[in-house]
Amino acid sequence: MERRFILQGMETQASIGIYDHERVTPQRIIIDAELCLYATAEPLDDQIESTLNYDIIRETILDIVSAQHYDLQETLVRKLFDALQSLNGVRSLRVRSSKPDAYNDCEMISYQLSNL
Repeated sequence: MERRFILQGMETQASIGIYDHERVTPQRIIIDAELCLYATAEPLDDQIESTLNYDIIRETILDIVSAQHYDLQETLVRKLFDALQSLNGVRSLRVRSSKPDAYNDCEMISYQLSNL
């Protein structure tokens, strides 16, 4: 059995980038996260206390994104990856950040870490 939480297309503002114009104003980023959970940790009842509350996944991401300026997507994604990996019941995960407004000639530029 495989259990996953998938957070897809979470749009938020971040202070991210190495260029002067990126340091002046927060920019739009999109976060995707896929968390694989241990099969043995499946809830046996219908109580939120019996599982990983996905509010925690979302809040963890928002807290890290807003905590500081990031020069690199690589740094932001590593912090997200480490924090999400430490959540109770997480076996493996994939985290991606995307900058949809970085270039006019592509949909977005993304960076991803995964141990799936």
